[in-house]
Amino acid sequence: MRASLSFSLVLFSITASTALAAVKTEKVEYKDAAGAVLEGVIAYDDAVSGRRPGVVVVHDWMGISETTEMRVRELALLGYVAFAADIYGKGARPKDGKEARALAGKFKGDRKLLRGRAQAALEALTKDPHVDASKLAAIGFCFGGTTALELAKSGAPLKGTVSFHGGLDAVTPGESRNIKGKVLVLHGADDPHVAAADIAAFRKDLDDAKVDWTMVQYSGTVHSFTVPTAGSDTSKGSAYNERSSRRAFAAMKAFFDEIFGAT
Repeated sequence: MRASLSFSLVLFSITASTALAAVKTEKVEYKDAAGAVLEGVIAYDDAVSGRRPGVVVVHDWMGISETTEMRVRELALLGYVAFAADIYGKGARPKDGKEARALAGKFKGDRKLLRGRAQAALEALTKDPHVDASKLAAIGFCFGGTTALELAKSGAPLKGTVSFHGGLDAVTPGESRNIKGKVLVLHGADDPHVAAADIAAFRKDLDDAKVDWTMVQYSGTVHSFTVPTAGSDTSKGSAYNERSSRRAFAAMKAFFDEIFGAT
């Protein structure tokens, strides 16, 4: 509970008046190009008038969870319309790590399918009447970080993309030229799940494409560092780090202020 409160109250530094805003959350059923039924969650501040920037939020390998829904609500409090993308499909929610590994592996092994699901979420977000379709971004966590980057490389009209401890593998040379906006990668310096060779290839492809990118590496930090339920044992390769999590969300907010203008 203490870690969860830290996430909600410290990371986003929400003022008392903002916290009282009328945030609305709704489930949204939509489909991808192949007709697969998906179910995301949209959140927005009902007290704000007019259109505002939209942010696709891609879940980690456990699918849409309470943590995912908390994140879209927090983004709504910051002045955005946030949409929790459903990559796995309506009702497909892993019960444990074994099921999550299988589902995530299916999509990471088929990047075309992965991008298609992410593109469907972006389209669902832009249809919402509260969204300014000229101001879009995507963020993701772990598996979701990989997905957000794949969406950017598909040529989606994103002003910015943020990966929190996401995978940086499977780089196809030259694809980064399709990225239309800026990229922010927030990474644990001691993350054992991302090879140095993958980071080098990822950076080279961005540089070759002249993408405006920033990569922040947090010392003493491993995978899943923004996830309070990941525990504190860094020897397992995945662990929550309150300090790095707080800094990463502050970096995301500053990045959004840059690409969208301060809200």
